[in-house]
Amino acid sequence: MPAPRTPAFRGRARERQALDGLLDRVRGGESAVLVIRGEAGIGKTALMHYCARQASGCRLAQIHGVESEMELPLAALHQLCTPMLSSLDALPEPQQRALRVAFGLASEPAPDRFVLGLAVLSLLAENAAARPLICLVDDAQWLDGTSSQVLGFVGRRLLAEPVGLLLAVREAAGERLFPGLPALPLEGLTDEDARALLTAAVPGHMDDRVRERVVAETGGNPLGLLELARGMSEAERAGGFADPPRANLPGHLQGRLQDHYKRRVQVLPGPAQQLMLLAAADPTGDATLLWRAAQKLGLGPGAAAAADAEQLLNIDSRVRFRHPLVRSAAYVAGSPEDRRAAHLTLAAATDAQADPERRVWHLAAAATGPDEDVAAALEQAAAKIQARAGLAASAAFLRQSVMLTAEPGRHTERALAAALAHLHAGAFDIALGLLARAEAHAVDDLQRARVEQLRGQVEWASVTGREAPVLLLQAARRLESLDARLARETYLYAWVASHLAGPLAGPGGLLPEVSRAAQAAPRPAGALRPCDLLLDGLTTMIVQGRAAAAPAIRRAVNTFLGDQVSGEEWLQWGIFAQMAAMAAWDFDSWVALSTRHVELARALGALTPLSIALNGRGSMATHCGDFETATSLAAEKDLVNEATGIRLATTCDLLLAGYRGRPAEAVPLFTATTEDSTARGEGLAVQMANWSAAVLRNGLGRYAEALAVAEPATEETYSPLSTQLILPELIEAAVRTGRADLARKALGRLSAMIVEGSDWAKGLEARSRALVSEGQQAEQCYTEAVERLSRTQLRPDLARAHLLYGEWLRRENRRLDARHQLHAAYHLLGAIGAEAFAERARRELLATGEKVRKREVDTHSQLTPQEEHIIRLARDGRTNPEIAAELFISTRTVEWHLRKVFAKLGITSRRDLHNTLSPRGQHTPAG
Repeated sequence: MPAPRTPAFRGRARERQALDGLLDRVRGGESAVLVIRGEAGIGKTALMHYCARQASGCRLAQIHGVESEMELPLAALHQLCTPMLSSLDALPEPQQRALRVAFGLASEPAPDRFVLGLAVLSLLAENAAARPLICLVDDAQWLDGTSSQVLGFVGRRLLAEPVGLLLAVREAAGERLFPGLPALPLEGLTDEDARALLTAAVPGHMDDRVRERVVAETGGNPLGLLELARGMSEAERAGGFADPPRANLPGHLQGRLQDHYKRRVQVLPGPAQQLMLLAAADPTGDATLLWRAAQKLGLGPGAAAAADAEQLLNIDSRVRFRHPLVRSAAYVAGSPEDRRAAHLTLAAATDAQADPERRVWHLAAAATGPDEDVAAALEQAAAKIQARAGLAASAAFLRQSVMLTAEPGRHTERALAAALAHLHAGAFDIALGLLARAEAHAVDDLQRARVEQLRGQVEWASVTGREAPVLLLQAARRLESLDARLARETYLYAWVASHLAGPLAGPGGLLPEVSRAAQAAPRPAGALRPCDLLLDGLTTMIVQGRAAAAPAIRRAVNTFLGDQVSGEEWLQWGIFAQMAAMAAWDFDSWVALSTRHVELARALGALTPLSIALNGRGSMATHCGDFETATSLAAEKDLVNEATGIRLATTCDLLLAGYRGRPAEAVPLFTATTEDSTARGEGLAVQMANWSAAVLRNGLGRYAEALAVAEPATEETYSPLSTQLILPELIEAAVRTGRADLARKALGRLSAMIVEGSDWAKGLEARSRALVSEGQQAEQCYTEAVERLSRTQLRPDLARAHLLYGEWLRRENRRLDARHQLHAAYHLLGAIGAEAFAERARRELLATGEKVRKREVDTHSQLTPQEEHIIRLARDGRTNPEIAAELFISTRTVEWHLRKVFAKLGITSRRDLHNTLSPRGQHTPAG
């Protein structure tokens, strides 16, 4: 059959217009991101080639995902960024260090995943400074996990850089890669374009009925059209004298195309087949490495020429296959023995000093069965690569090590270690699969109980829900007679799972039941560990009360504050330590612990703990009245959850929305959270949504509505840790609606939770007691509340104490005194952005006869949250690179935002910012 002609690009007018628009925006100095989505052969690669041909005046960077490299960390980023590293010195030093460590150019701890993402963003922006940059990423579904996360991060932050990012993704049913990025879905060609493509590309006559049948059966899939038609004999094309193969379902088409390519590979001369297998087994596309390996097998240019002549493989400075399905076909065309030989040859050709992890990876693929030496090497490589690429990378190597381990006990130990690493990396499905292996190979009851424990942890981390407390409690009981220390760790996980599930926990999983079971468990021998102190303190609080629990809780908090805890223990127990600080009403310790928890989780690339840590720190920032930081932390948490599939409700977003006081934004969030969390059995999130709704309604002065949501949120079945902060909302709403009896009962519950020595606790109690008191006692309580809360970082609570005191003074007809308190409240609430409470304070000031105008909708209200954050950082003296690093955007984007802000505010320089915004924390005049 004559060599097929390569037709000019036909059809796809809408898609070409979209790509032309992308290129025009990038040439104009803007960023543009697009994800082409579609099945195999639908034309994604052809559109990528079209974009490359049209990208005149731009620098091109092109990479391909490779299926066999999906678990090799940072492989795709290495391909993309290595040619650009000449610009590395232009980046801020932390970003330089992140890239050097990630690419093996320096030996330091693994870079923070988000610093690495920012470093890649900055590197692309720097390389686009002289000439617009177009990055083409084909077969992005086969990117390794770290590269995929980083490119998704970059895609969401490209804004003002002349950088275009085009990703082509083949997705299976139900998958959605790179969510949130603009998409260009591809379907089959129109019948007219499909016929034209066949006429132009397939030589000889084709019967109209045969053509129509091919068009119909392939659904207009361009690659299917070409390859299936070319595979027909002239007799078939001329009149359909043999039945063409059927492909009624899109899923069948990919297999048929691969089979077609496999047949084409198998008719090549033996050396050409061998070279194609070698190229398919090496995911780097490194021509030098391929030729080095080929020489070991005696393969020369003739083998490459034969593959090139059939338009299957081209080798110049890089190794390129005609289509990713050709690579897959070339790999599966070889026998298992051939594939192992290819990997062994590549291992021998790979520099053991420069690229030891890839060499070990090839050795693993070359193994003919269990191989303890290679399994041990993978285990060692996992420890080393974690320092460079984080937990996800280490987890991939541990998983490979499991597959090569024969001895059952060791197999289970490695499977448990790999499952834990995948759990922390957020790969829950893989973790569960490894636990199934561990269970099948377990040699004793202890290993089987550890499987149950980890399975419960995965359930807790990925879904939370009603089942996790019960699963963990069962595992803990089973471990009591096998490993008392591990049993107590499991009880602690069960306690927190029960805390999160609340009244929605399954039978036997409520917090009092879990706490009593934990207290009855055998005590561990030797010194108490941090987790033992936490378990003793938290369970004693539930069973015996705060006073009895205080010594153990204090010891646990001090242990974490004193830096006596390892990084691994921080990942496991960091959030529990913050709960202990809350139980002790120790806000300063909560601030320190939440900050440290985020730092460590980021540094280790532990995404599951990072999501939890960011949520905790975001809540803390909201309590401080630092809504900007809380917003930033919540956005970062959303990125982590998107990358990992974590479904925990975003409780820090809830309280933030309640305090901002914007019903149109807050109410839909509360409703959606309540519905989703109820369905999952996540009672704490339902309680948090009701608490936040009560804050919103109290701010708006809708006290009956506030009472309606606060009362169910303080039921006895919830954890006292969350309830202690909701009772003040219930008390305020109850008093304002004439339910003094309900308010006094709630105050009694709150007082029982108070600990001595905490201005936070005593301040909230005094504020709440003032509401149910009269005369001098009320005034003494209000004065105490203001005095105590002013010694804390809790600005919203302090402002509300001023507000309630001012409202009481006005009702006592002490208008001058009331104005003093109400002004303090109004200024502070306005400064932190608590809009509903600020308006409530303004109305009270008007009622005193004060002339105070409503805060006008000025230019500041036209600023986006990110613009507001940027100008505050700029006002505080941060440089553009420092702002970029804190907000995970590029320096150029910071400059772009500042230009927009200057135009909105009518100013020309940073110096003018001091006249438009007061420093954070000061009271902004509004009268």
